[in-house]
Amino acid sequence: MLQNAKIVMDAVRAADHDRYLTALYAPADKRDALFSLYAFNAEIAGIRDRIHEPLPGEVRLQWWRDVIAAGGEAGAGHPVADALNLTITAFKLPKLAFENMLEARIFDLYDDPMPSRTDLEGYCGETAAALIQLAAIVLDPADAPGFAELAGRAGCAQAITGLLLLLPLHRRRGQCFIPADILAAAGSAPEEFVAGDGGPGARRAVAAMIALAREHLSAFEQGAAALPGSLRSAFLPLALSRAYLAKMEGSRHSPLGGVARLSALRRHWLLLRRAGKGWPAL
Repeated sequence: MLQNAKIVMDAVRAADHDRYLTALYAPADKRDALFSLYAFNAEIAGIRDRIHEPLPGEVRLQWWRDVIAAGGEAGAGHPVADALNLTITAFKLPKLAFENMLEARIFDLYDDPMPSRTDLEGYCGETAAALIQLAAIVLDPADAPGFAELAGRAGCAQAITGLLLLLPLHRRRGQCFIPADILAAAGSAPEEFVAGDGGPGARRAVAAMIALAREHLSAFEQGAAALPGSLRSAFLPLALSRAYLAKMEGSRHSPLGGVARLSALRRHWLLLRRAGKGWPAL
């Protein structure tokens, strides 16, 4: 089991280094459980990178559904699946949250445009926000339910920031996560946005997405001062989201062309500061 735990931890460190760093601020006896959640998330978020056709991708998502539904020894031999099932059982995590997460990830496999802001927020709620809430349950099952709404705001801010960072990759694939209604308001459309330079409305659409991420981040920060220390590490990625958004706004270059990642030193400093002090009241 110790070997499996190291495999899972290393998988998170390689695939999702930001969440890997945040888990290090959790109590030692909770880290393996957090790593299993984050490794599972990395596995399903990266399916399109490994399996380039939608139908085989859906088969892989169904495999995860079956493994989680069966529990116990299902998925034996797959370190992440085994670790995840142990975490679900040990912390009584709701399997419906995982089912919803897997259902949301079907969108990633296709090139259908995101229909609306409401659809985007729903997608964020079932992916990043659900992951924050599950991590919170692992950390403090008594207090976590009281911060579910805050997790929703945090997940939207984090996910939208992540989608902005991935804009170049998504555009190369022909994917458009910017909602059609936001594009229309900016004078653009999904087909135009993913082609060439994105068209004249592309920068306005990106600015609207940054503003939407900021809206959710501000709503999160208004309530974050009340977060107990026991839950803080589940929300730590928001410290990096704030910095990435500031970098996008301050750059002369649009996120359409890519945004340089924060340095390792900068990320460590931001996480250390928030882990120690939390979020001040606004």
